[in-house]
Amino acid sequence: MIARVLLGVGLVFLYLPLLVVMGYSFNASRLVTVWTGFSTQWYGELFADRQILRAAGISFIVAVISASLATVLGTAAGYALARFGPFRGRSIFAGSLAVPLVMPEVITGLALLLLFVAAQSAMPWLPGRGIGTLIVAHASLTTAYVAVIVQARVSGMARDFEDAAADLGARPATVFVHITLPLIAPALVAGWLLAFVLSLDDLVIASFVSGPQSTTLPMVVFSSVRLGVSPKINALATILIALTFLMLAASAALARKRSK
Repeated sequence: MIARVLLGVGLVFLYLPLLVVMGYSFNASRLVTVWTGFSTQWYGELFADRQILRAAGISFIVAVISASLATVLGTAAGYALARFGPFRGRSIFAGSLAVPLVMPEVITGLALLLLFVAAQSAMPWLPGRGIGTLIVAHASLTTAYVAVIVQARVSGMARDFEDAAADLGARPATVFVHITLPLIAPALVAGWLLAFVLSLDDLVIASFVSGPQSTTLPMVVFSSVRLGVSPKINALATILIALTFLMLAASAALARKRSK
């Protein structure tokens, strides 16, 4: 009984603020704390706000590209740590992968900013800060997360199928593509989704490495909240929450279908 009560308190603590935000997104009043009636006008104003729509498009593009790049690099790193055994520089390599996991984002953002400034000074033909620097920064941050997930998956996976394919004459590349990749596919999907969410949600690093024409959605939301919470932000939050729950429901349904 006590466990159920504590569980209920925890769920209320986690989800009640989300429900409040969703409820006030349908408030007719411009004051987000005063309920004056039901209205969907803020959703119309949200979709008419070009700044928010442009920032959302930039965030989505950066998240998709950086997550894909991080998945490729993280898969290679995680597989190397799990399968290659001891090699020269392994400790340094593993330590460098773990640094983004524990490093404060302020330090990471400042370091990346100095790197991009130095690179542009040495090579003036490079473009300035913008979508490209955002992609590189987010990929460098999320590669570590993908590597941890892939390494855990590969380390806990038996090598029977890989050894059998090798004994039958398959080359290492063929074994990796046709045997290893399908077996670690759930880890790749999980790593990509985590990298996508981390990139889409990032504010601190993006504030350092973005340019004037590459403002992301979290930056727009943060600047709007500093001047007072707009009902449009509540509408935006409601849409993002709904999309998140739809993705979770689809993932659960797919997992249930595969288990049958």
